[in-house]
Amino acid sequence: MPEIWLSRFGAACGLVLALSIGAPGVVEAFTGETTVTSFVVGLGTALGAPTLTGLYLHQQRRRSRDGGRFATLAYAVNLLGLCLFAGVAFALNLVLFFVTEEVAEEVMSGPTLGAVLGAMVLFLTGSVMFGIDMVRAGVFPRIAALGYAVMLPLLALLAPVPDSPVISAVHVLAGAVLFGLSATVWRDPRQPVPHDGGAARSAAGAAR
Repeated sequence: MPEIWLSRFGAACGLVLALSIGAPGVVEAFTGETTVTSFVVGLGTALGAPTLTGLYLHQQRRRSRDGGRFATLAYAVNLLGLCLFAGVAFALNLVLFFVTEEVAEEVMSGPTLGAVLGAMVLFLTGSVMFGIDMVRAGVFPRIAALGYAVMLPLLALLAPVPDSPVISAVHVLAGAVLFGLSATVWRDPRQPVPHDGGAARSAAGAAR
């Protein structure tokens, strides 16, 4: 089933994404930002969209009742924000990191700043919405779902801030949250769970 394959692919991407966020956080706690850690974080963001899609598909299969329009809207807003923020993270870690501070400030003082702020706001909003939907659905562990709604927005808010132990801790915690969520999808037995209505219809059919 293509949907199951996409979930598994998303889970694999999520596990790698978690490591690409958490591992640099551990290293940078001792060394500060380096070329290698910036490279890993910058490229790892490309895995965000398939990770989110895997989480969404798994949740839609496993939730006991339909999430309604909010579930779909939360996924859509989070996906758009994630795609935009991936571009921001790529630019910060693989472009601006390698230019002088004067050049970086000049770039960020123009229209780019507005685009970056807009991307961050959309990503923050979508992450909170999707995290709330995960809590409501009850498919994923509650702590991990709450962590998604808190730690991912913190990543966006702290992205422009100079490195510090706090930044490193946020990266490690965000990586742990994504690892836990993706591991849940990876351990999925691959069989869809019917909603209550589907189960009732199946039971009725068997009775006949």
